[in-house]
Amino acid sequence: MKTALILIDIQEEYFEKGALELVNPIPASENAKKILEHFRKENGTIVHVQHISGEGVPFFVPGTQGVEIHENVKPLDGEKVITKQYPNSFRDTDLLEYLQSREITHLVIAGMMTHMCIDAGTRAAFDFGFQCTVIGDACATMDLHINGQDITAADVHNAFLAGLEFFYAKIQTTNQYLLS
Repeated sequence: MKTALILIDIQEEYFEKGALELVNPIPASENAKKILEHFRKENGTIVHVQHISGEGVPFFVPGTQGVEIHENVKPLDGEKVITKQYPNSFRDTDLLEYLQSREITHLVIAGMMTHMCIDAGTRAAFDFGFQCTVIGDACATMDLHINGQDITAADVHNAFLAGLEFFYAKIQTTNQYLLS
């Protein structure tokens, strides 16, 4: 089984002073960094996914600090960077072709936001035939609000990970993955 690491949208926009600040993005990025360092040490396939919004969208604006990949997981020269405009990392990108060209069958996924791009990308990956592992503590999300109810980021995060684990992915912590 050939494995690739997919780091989705670990960008400045989600950190302090960003337009979409998440709950606990620093610990998530630090865990993603541990996974990234492991893949670098093993000369594994690494893909950084970077969201850049289209015209008129007030976040991930091209040319701003918000679109920059966070320093904890900055790509090195030679590491693949894919830009996207949709939650699904495969939509209108060359991600699928790139992974297929390397005969990848298993994806290790981490990043932001659990309830949006992690969910969409993982489900799409599974539908394309990849075995998926999501590193839950290397992902982050935000508090949400619906029908007069507030939902904490922890509840959003856990609910989406539980939904993915039900059918689409194995969910592990950073330590579980690194020790397996």
